[in-house]
Amino acid sequence: MQPNTTDQHRSPLMIWSALVIVYVVWGSTYLGIRITIETVPPLISGTLRFAVAALLLGGFLVARKGWAVFRMTRRQFLGASVAGLLLLTGGNGMVSVAEQYISSGLAALLVASVPLWLVVFRIAVRDRPLLMSLAGVLVGFCGVAALSLNGGGGASSTTGIVVILLASLSWSVGSFLSARISMPADPFAASTIEMMVGGLGLLVLSLSVGERLDLAAVSGRSWAGLAYLVLVGSLIGFTAYTWLLGNAPISLVSTYAYVNPVVAVLLGVLVVGEHVTTQILIGGAVIVLGVALVVSTERRPRAARKAPEKVGV
Repeated sequence: MQPNTTDQHRSPLMIWSALVIVYVVWGSTYLGIRITIETVPPLISGTLRFAVAALLLGGFLVARKGWAVFRMTRRQFLGASVAGLLLLTGGNGMVSVAEQYISSGLAALLVASVPLWLVVFRIAVRDRPLLMSLAGVLVGFCGVAALSLNGGGGASSTTGIVVILLASLSWSVGSFLSARISMPADPFAASTIEMMVGGLGLLVLSLSVGERLDLAAVSGRSWAGLAYLVLVGSLIGFTAYTWLLGNAPISLVSTYAYVNPVVAVLLGVLVVGEHVTTQILIGGAVIVLGVALVVSTERRPRAARKAPEKVGV
């Protein structure tokens, strides 16, 4: 989505308000996931989150624009479905699984490596990135290695780190492909399909591993976390992000990629008392530095090329 011709008429206050929403909301979803899965199985929580969000967003679109908004070709529907499975089932769903074993802050820092993977994929299709982008990838992956090598300590943490790295890879593949395959014309309709199919994929995985939802055991705190993920994380955050893509410079919108993990770490410490080691702080800082190099370098000379890839939960 290209910024429209009315960009210069948008109030800086509106733009920064939307940007702060994306910074805080998408950074806070890691904490929301952590609280939700305290008493709700991780895959079931993802199923509920995206099923409800898809119904709410889809219902809003139909009420406002009619059923015509969902007119799309089979190829467009398949494109959105593939993106949903990679981004939400394999990506976001595995973040929920990983947060059973590692802190929400560590999860966010490792997910921040997504822009680094996107540069690697570009190299694979012979789209040569700039030298500073390659330097950012090298720096960022050094941070990932620092966090992965006993970043949380213990066997369970190792499991969580492996799962979150696989989630990041799945999200990266989904982000890379979604910009290159046929997708529904309306971005909100595309998001509805992605959430619907992604939620269905999580349901299948949940059933296959034998997850069970005991409603009597679910705490009010977890219900609140799930409601936050649906209403604030999936609806308000996404709406603000989509509006920004059409009304703010791409170089400014892209900064969320390295602000979100910082927000996630701070909230994890302040709200649930997560422990942050020196190794996590140093490794996380290196990842954020690498991502900042990639984002700032890519956006300056190629700002008019296209919108940033999807990164976030």
